[in-house]
Amino acid sequence: MPTRKQALSGQPSDADLRLLRIYRKVVECGGFSAAEVELNISRAAISMAMNDLEARLGLRLCQRGRSGFALTDEGAEVYEATLQLQAAVEGFRTRVNGLHARLKGELNIGITDNLVTMPEMHITDALSALKERGPEVHINIRMIPPSDIELAVLDGRLHTGVIPALKTLPGLEYLSLYEEHSRLYCAAGHPLFEAGEATRERLADCDAVVPAYAQAPEIKALHEPLRATASATDREGIAFLILSGRYIGYLPTHYAARWVRDGRMRALNPESCRYVTRYSAITRKGAPPNLVLESYLEELGRLVRQ
Repeated sequence: MPTRKQALSGQPSDADLRLLRIYRKVVECGGFSAAEVELNISRAAISMAMNDLEARLGLRLCQRGRSGFALTDEGAEVYEATLQLQAAVEGFRTRVNGLHARLKGELNIGITDNLVTMPEMHITDALSALKERGPEVHINIRMIPPSDIELAVLDGRLHTGVIPALKTLPGLEYLSLYEEHSRLYCAAGHPLFEAGEATRERLADCDAVVPAYAQAPEIKALHEPLRATASATDREGIAFLILSGRYIGYLPTHYAARWVRDGRMRALNPESCRYVTRYSAITRKGAPPNLVLESYLEELGRLVRQ
């Protein structure tokens, strides 16, 4: 007894799905002629599609000719299977689209200290937009040093981070966010507070607080002439010592603005004692797909491009 050749030994292709859509419409219209209008293709194209589908399945699906159109028993079963397949595909599409419409999960983000006062509120606005898109998203923020953020993003403990762009690591992706401007400050009570332009020699005689965290070489060069008698692990620590009236030190302009506005700090030699730090958002190259992270980065990128 001859054995029938096995059909569809592989996965249905896009071309198979297209042929099945045509077949379903032909069945529901009751023939090739009636399906022409619905499918907006010629009767010859429909006939060719049916021949291709029958060859692909190894089955005779319908009788067509002068006697009219009629399904074979196999054709009726293929029609029912087509309905089930298309329903499953539509269900998959609906479920995935639902995930986009209803974000759920966590966003773990690491941020360098004292960026909240940046005038360009890209991070804040992106988090707001993410929460608007996904009210059920749980956001976890860790305020930690840049080196710890890099390690946590690389090993997956953090999804993303915001750090100064001092160097690039091969395992990370970088999205440039903004530039932060810093100047040299003193506070009320300091001998230079009421003075005008200070000479380099006079600045070098003052006690200064310097950062105890990584800096770019050009920024380190600006700190070298200062008499470093104190250090701090973050900008808040630097601000504490400057506000004591005993130290000079560099702070971001956006962070010092509140004390400058209140007359408690002033910039020293603002045209020469200044530098710029560039900040980037980082993510891990080759990280598993994460719709929450992708949505956040999409919002962040949109804000950066504005």
